Amino acid sequence: MKTAATELFGIEVPIFAFSHCRDVVVEVSKAGGLGVLGCTYHSPEQLRHELDWIERHVGGKPYGIDILLPAAYSRTEAPRISAADIPERQSAYLRDYLDRAGIPRLPEDQADELVGAEISRLNMTPEQTHGLLEVALEYDIALVVNALGAPSREMVDRLHERGIKVGGMIGKLQHALRHKEAGVDILIAQGMEAGGHTGDITSMILWPQIVDAVAPLPVLAAGGVGRGRQVAAALALGAEGVWCGSIWLGTRESDLTPDMKERLYQAEPEDAIQSRARTGKQCRLLDSKLIQAWNQPDAPDFLPLPLQTATVSEAYLRVARARAHEWLSCPVGQVVGEIRAETSVRQVVYDMLEEFVSSTERLNRLVEA
Repeated sequence: MKTAATELFGIEVPIFAFSHCRDVVVEVSKAGGLGVLGCTYHSPEQLRHELDWIERHVGGKPYGIDILLPAAYSRTEAPRISAADIPERQSAYLRDYLDRAGIPRLPEDQADELVGAEISRLNMTPEQTHGLLEVALEYDIALVVNALGAPSREMVDRLHERGIKVGGMIGKLQHALRHKEAGVDILIAQGMEAGGHTGDITSMILWPQIVDAVAPLPVLAAGGVGRGRQVAAALALGAEGVWCGSIWLGTRESDLTPDMKERLYQAEPEDAIQSRARTGKQCRLLDSKLIQAWNQPDAPDFLPLPLQTATVSEAYLRVARARAHEWLSCPVGQVVGEIRAETSVRQVVYDMLEEFVSSTERLNRLVEA
């Protein structure tokens, strides 16, 4: 397949895979697409470890990283947030909520260390993101994608000087125009069906609107893409490729726990809901009893990014250790309804391509008729 996106990166198929798991990134790149590692939960030291591993296993294929550059977030005096920054009202409410449900607390002699380690993984402010970027520039990355805000022109120019392409994740027209003005090379138009941080516009409306508005800048279609028919629809609407995230969560290469994967296999599209419960910003997540904690009449206000994520860290640890099935949650899009059993990343790619060919052949027959 040849599109503007495959030509830009020298890849075989226009499938871009977002994942926090290095194994998924490598397998998609080796299958002919382009894997992109999400860096939000990596410290600079952890990111260096991950990129070392990727470069040893990717076989010279191109890959990228995804970072957060939030336009709005909670600033603290320290360069990194800690448990001390979490307001007592929110943490006490959530702790009591889980206590009343019978979810065991963390071991008293380990709790501070476990929660501290989890919070230390968060990199959700521009200052932290630039630290990750400095590490990434030591490696042979092909693409840097940023979300929750447009990059500065200086950042884009610096990446271009290194031969690195820059992408921007957007959810509405105003965002796209700001990214285009900053000089990005490719846009990811993400409809509200997607997992993670999303806007309010559906993919079928958003994709062609962005394609028309920023032409000839190439656009990747994101939000609700997990099958070949959806790839065909994206290309028919003017996109030059697709950006997929949720569909990889159920694969054997995914680093989700078996319990979390089982939750995904049982989920329906309507179980992926939009909530501010995880990050303080609108985010599509798998609904659970933990997410519903913030919908109770006595629930406190959501905190801004990254304090909300830090606040729920202890609760996520408690739920995972207790293997409390109905409480498990993770960011996932409405395509979760297509994730029914464990398969491989390579098989997902091949299934997409096979169904894409069938779909385009069907359309060709209709046109010929």
